[in-house]
Amino acid sequence: MAGQNPYITKAKVSLPTRPFKVTFFIEETKETKDVMIDPKKIPYGRTGEPGSLMDLAEAAGIEIDHACGGVCACATCHVYVTEGLSTCPAATDNEEDMLDTARAVTPESRLSCQCVPNGTADVKVTIPAWNKNLVKEGH
Repeated sequence: MAGQNPYITKAKVSLPTRPFKVTFFIEETKETKDVMIDPKKIPYGRTGEPGSLMDLAEAAGIEIDHACGGVCACATCHVYVTEGLSTCPAATDNEEDMLDTARAVTPESRLSCQCVPNGTADVKVTIPAWNKNLVKEGH
């Protein structure tokens, strides 16, 4: 599944108007990847909200597990926004409901399919080591 979930309230987002950087820390491999975001290319794909952390990560070849296809129907894409969280709109009630089912939730927790930075500052994101579907095929 990919696209939009017609059963949830769409978040009110402001897409970026200038380039900005997202730094992804992949906890499993201890790897850090800096990604420059070109707002003219949003959406990069069709997974998650346009301009969401998931959309940006997928375009850069960074894997974030998403069992529902990025439509806010699960919590497998749970990440931590460790810097720049204020550039993202508040989580909707639907996102909060899904986060209630996630493990190790903190105040920095977001679903990467729903969290859309507005580009007014750089963002740092940690992808937890347990953000992997161990029965997934491929790789």
